[in-house]
Amino acid sequence: MKKVILFLLVSIAAISVKAQTANHFGKEVNENKAIEASALPAKMGDKTEMAAKVSGTVESVCQVKGCWMQVKLDNGETMRVVFKDYAFFVPKDIAGKTVVFEGEAQKKTVPVEHLQHYAKDAGQSKEEIAKIKDPKEELTFVADGVIVK
Repeated sequence: MKKVILFLLVSIAAISVKAQTANHFGKEVNENKAIEASALPAKMGDKTEMAAKVSGTVESVCQVKGCWMQVKLDNGETMRVVFKDYAFFVPKDIAGKTVVFEGEAQKKTVPVEHLQHYAKDAGQSKEEIAKIKDPKEELTFVADGVIVK
């Protein structure tokens, strides 16, 4: 009986360590055939939606929950990555790290309310948030899973 209890405790400890060091969030994805974030706009062409696996550098992360991240594109702009069905989040301290994510790229108009909400999550001042008056055409991404490298 003592051996069974010891085995269970060791197993639980091993699982806990793995959970704390995991770099996968959401659906488990791999890095195979990921395209660079900077290549995504050209790859999409005229499409408004496209399934993709993308690799890029995180510029910023929602500091409230880790519920979105901004990934750098090559033109000085960023692409907002949100997580499908709000089912998972990423660590808030991954700015500057490389990520690989899989899901659906979307070109869409982001309403003023969402832009203001994102600005608030990013820690912008009330004055900066109040300056957001117009919707914005953006390339966004709904990720099923993320790897933080």
